[in-house]
Amino acid sequence: MATEGSSGLAQSAAVKLSEMGERTKQLGTAIQDPERQRRIILVIVCVALLLDNMLYMVIVPIVPDYLAHLESQSEQSHIVAHANSSDNSTQSRVQAENFDLQVGVLFASKAILQLMVNPLTGTFIDRVGYDIPLLIGLSIMFASTCIFAFAENYATMFVARSLQGLGSAFADTSGIAMIADKFTEEAERSRALGIALAFISFGSLAAPPFGGVLYEFAGKRVPFIALACVCLADGILCLTVLKPFSSRTRENMPVGTPIYKLMIDPYIAVVAGALTTCNIPLAFLEPTIANWMEETMDSSQWEIGLTWLPAFFPHILGVYITVKLAAQYPHLQWFYGALGMVIIGASSCTVPACKNFEQLIMPLCGICFGIALVDTALLPTLAFLVDVRHVSVYGSVYAIADISYCVAYALGPIVAGKIVHDLGFAQLNLGMGLANVLYAPALLLLRNVCLMKPSHSERNMLLEEGATGLYDTIRMEERRARKHGYSTAGNCLPVDENGMFAGNPRSYSEEEMSEPEYI
Repeated sequence: MATEGSSGLAQSAAVKLSEMGERTKQLGTAIQDPERQRRIILVIVCVALLLDNMLYMVIVPIVPDYLAHLESQSEQSHIVAHANSSDNSTQSRVQAENFDLQVGVLFASKAILQLMVNPLTGTFIDRVGYDIPLLIGLSIMFASTCIFAFAENYATMFVARSLQGLGSAFADTSGIAMIADKFTEEAERSRALGIALAFISFGSLAAPPFGGVLYEFAGKRVPFIALACVCLADGILCLTVLKPFSSRTRENMPVGTPIYKLMIDPYIAVVAGALTTCNIPLAFLEPTIANWMEETMDSSQWEIGLTWLPAFFPHILGVYITVKLAAQYPHLQWFYGALGMVIIGASSCTVPACKNFEQLIMPLCGICFGIALVDTALLPTLAFLVDVRHVSVYGSVYAIADISYCVAYALGPIVAGKIVHDLGFAQLNLGMGLANVLYAPALLLLRNVCLMKPSHSERNMLLEEGATGLYDTIRMEERRARKHGYSTAGNCLPVDENGMFAGNPRSYSEEEMSEPEYI
């Protein structure tokens, strides 16, 4: 009886293991499906962008209060040690000014390091592909989040904040570039980038309430530990799906255009300038609007904490509208960006006229709505410009886009307070609004971009290469295969001594090879 029972248990265990193996095999097959894999990749990238922006903004309600607590403890010990000193009041004022500067430098350190590293990460991404840099970025972000959780002094927090900038330079650039590479059709590329922008917006606007509530009721470590767990899960998913260290896709990919050559492309330069200009109001208002609300509106802390949360909804609306319009009227991408900059300029100019919290919500919503129009219209345009004027490798061009954002967010915490102190809050907003309105006509330079065709002569001139006709044909075959959901690896056709395909070659007409693409 005992033998029969043990054999029955062994048989049932074998059946269960067989079922688990079959399910694992089915899951692996499903993951390898090109369409499902693209969706999973979009999820991985969107979670990475969400995490990065939540980490960027979650410290807003936490770090100043925590550092002030540490500063007060230091001051109390100093007062006890120097009770009879007559310089205590002067030292307190100097310490307060130094504290504000320290907080500003801490906030800006992420964007400053990201700005410095981005040219290198863009080139690195072009050389090794998108998956390995994404995994590196997630690993660095995980480490920086854990350091933030257990940091107990300013120096450690500064290191953690700077590390986050290094991780963002890898994760943000490679993630956006991967979306542009996987979604080759312009309509689906705009839709995918719009979804990514929605996650960026949600991360930036939801992080301060998220961090403030958890910090108030659970302590400093809990919000960072929660974000670190999500980052770890996203990294494991990246390892499972993308298999970055076993991929050989880069072996047959072309060498990307150097980043310095992309920077001097006039069309890319105009787009980069627009991305910087449109984000300046948001980057400069974030560190200054709280004090202005306290002084002019006598706002409560909950109003200050919820200042930017209503703006999430018009941002999502702007992304949705732009994606729909781009699908119907793709030749007007430049107009959507210019309209967004005008809306940003008008909204920025009306901020100082607001007298209460309810009035302030409207211009802030207008600013975020305009930013959504500009970003959703111009980010796909960068990929299209690389497709038609350079080589379809997107690491460096989206490193330029990341640099554009970082310029605004590196200057904001340091420069905005100085401008408000010297000139005033109203003058700051009028200057930012005027800059956006005046820059909008520059996007007219992009009005004929949709008529561009892939020009081999122009590309060769920019890359200083010779003619590569065979390479162009191979690239066309690879692109067609990728659009139809199968790989050309291992299916290369033999080539004769004249550099032509042997066997059953297909000839391409001039119209087919130079068919115009629209953004």
